[in-house]
Amino acid sequence: MFARLKEDIRCVMERDPAARNAFEVLTCYPGLHAILFHRLNHWLWQHRLRWLARFLGMIARWLTGIEIHPGARIGRRFFIDHGMGVVIGETAEIGDDCTIYHGVTLGGTSWEKGKRHPTLEDNVVVGAGAKILGPIRIGAGSRIGSNAVVVKDVPPGVTMVGVPARQAVPRSDKQRQREAVAERIGFQAYGATKDMADPIVNAINALLDHIHLTDKRLEEMCRAIRQLGGQVSEGEHKGLDPCNFAGLNGNGSSGSTESAQDEQPNQR
Repeated sequence: MFARLKEDIRCVMERDPAARNAFEVLTCYPGLHAILFHRLNHWLWQHRLRWLARFLGMIARWLTGIEIHPGARIGRRFFIDHGMGVVIGETAEIGDDCTIYHGVTLGGTSWEKGKRHPTLEDNVVVGAGAKILGPIRIGAGSRIGSNAVVVKDVPPGVTMVGVPARQAVPRSDKQRQREAVAERIGFQAYGATKDMADPIVNAINALLDHIHLTDKRLEEMCRAIRQLGGQVSEGEHKGLDPCNFAGLNGNGSSGSTESAQDEQPNQR
């Protein structure tokens, strides 16, 4: 028992740079307290002392803010950082060396008996506020981003982000092209990534694609005009400046006409 406790304290020290010593971890980390309670409760659950297991689980929830059903199966070196608001369902299974943060839910999507909660394989990290729902499997070494909602199986070693969660991928050539166009016209598409299921982002991406295509056609036209002996300006496009739109009223014109009249010379 003491060897297992030392292992738990050591894993906290390795994963949390704020942990200064073993005594601090043992006395001030509710995630560790919740795990210790769960081991007792799970032993009671397996020996059919289920009311007592549930009652002690409720006490642990009051003390730590972490709700772990006594029936959940949890591996070694499991670390719950901060912990407040964590919910782990009855049929959840967690492998070795997993880490989850506050606000995480390993929940079910059905009222039917049997397996209805997720399975986390070894070395999974779940970010704050993420929701993993249903009898799905999260592959070993996977990462679940903060506030992601995962409802399908996750392959090993990938990162899932968004609502619903999608596999994060490196920026494609298309995305880099969009960013270059956006930067040239003076627009920064913050968070406009391919994986975001946002209609506004999709619309912005479509506009950037259209601008890129239009630029290519204009370059071809200018090249053809030069070949025919015509002259085409080589001036560069200036970026958009929000200050250019300051002072416009709802009709798109300047707010006051008096200042414009004052600037005109007296024609009398």
